[in-house]
Amino acid sequence: MPNMFTRFMTWRRGRKVGEDQFGNAYYEDRKEAGRRWVVYKGIDEGSKVPPMWNAWLHHTVDAAPKEGDSIVYDWERPHVPNLTGTPHAYRPKGHVTRRAERDPSDADYEAWSPDR
Repeated sequence: MPNMFTRFMTWRRGRKVGEDQFGNAYYEDRKEAGRRWVVYKGIDEGSKVPPMWNAWLHHTVDAAPKEGDSIVYDWERPHVPNLTGTPHAYRPKGHVTRRAERDPSDADYEAWSPDR
């Protein structure tokens, strides 16, 4: 949810360039060339910006992405925002919240001892 300043500046000076599959809206300044920003749908999280739009925001490419612009390879997975801190975050086997015992490994910790 954008703050009041972002809403005002977007209304006053912004020109909507496009929207991504997550509902994030992308703008550029009508008066000052080169100023670009994103208004997130939902929680403001930078990892919610897909790679093509990230390239546009950081001036890696000049033209904003259009629908079907990106080349999708069969080995690529769909873009997923950072899930750290959410219930969907990755937790390996043996993690305290998974309540499973971790398999022992060859490299398990051995405390240092001055007797060695």
